[in-house]
Amino acid sequence: MKLLLTGATGKLGTKVTEILLKTVPASQLAVSVRNPEKAKELQTRGVEVRQGDFDHPETLDSAFEGIERLLIISADGDNETRIRQHANTVDAAERSGVKFIAYTSLTNAQESTNPMAPTHKATEEAIMKTGIPYSFLRNNWYWENEIPSIQGALAGSPWVTSVGDGKVGWALQQDYAEAAATVLSGNGHENTIYELSGKPLTQEELVSVLGDVLGKEIPIQQVDDATYANIMKDAGIQDFIIPILVDIQRTIREGSLDFDSNDFEKLLGRPATPIKEALTQIVNEITQNK
Repeated sequence: MKLLLTGATGKLGTKVTEILLKTVPASQLAVSVRNPEKAKELQTRGVEVRQGDFDHPETLDSAFEGIERLLIISADGDNETRIRQHANTVDAAERSGVKFIAYTSLTNAQESTNPMAPTHKATEEAIMKTGIPYSFLRNNWYWENEIPSIQGALAGSPWVTSVGDGKVGWALQQDYAEAAATVLSGNGHENTIYELSGKPLTQEELVSVLGDVLGKEIPIQQVDDATYANIMKDAGIQDFIIPILVDIQRTIREGSLDFDSNDFEKLLGRPATPIKEALTQIVNEITQNK
């Protein structure tokens, strides 16, 4: 049985690949990457590296040839680009006779108001339309998304947010990667949806635990959307990104990532890494990489 994942040189894909190499013979594992040069190290370990570009469907046909189980890790970019790229990927999987597709989606994708949800809604629908057995890994927020704010707190800045009492089900990329590897290499996941979420927490709860980890009190600054946008602009965030960040904050405030689920336990036999352990790990990585 040949397994393949896309985006294997990205942050999440790298973690999934490393987990799979501990549980699956390298000869059964293939990766599809836009630039095979970046995956040379995997090749030396026995992984089959195939060139596949989401913008060039003909490369995906050859990349997916002979593959039984496929993990599509969602691409980066704006919704229009991602929807097109993911559609190319799903179509190629169908043409190539792939027998199972796992896809990294977003919490409550079909109903979510999150500005990134349209990509995941469209991709889930495209996969279901093929009739190929699937598993949707609806990932909540990554703890790693908070690294810029954590770096600010380390430097003495306040924690700035406009989400109010909105809760987020954060988990580490490693948790999501373990879940993805389990589904790709395991049995019994046909036509399933896993809502992968840590315990939903407010910004105040996050900041309180982060203060414990850092050994200092971190002031939290709750602001409105306009003020948040101005603060992001002053921080040097590119103009075109600011409305997206504001929209994400707004939808979190409205509950888009407040999703309580035990699906991590179903897949991993444990819940997501506890908040204090997760934040300690993130802080250690930040300080080590200085």
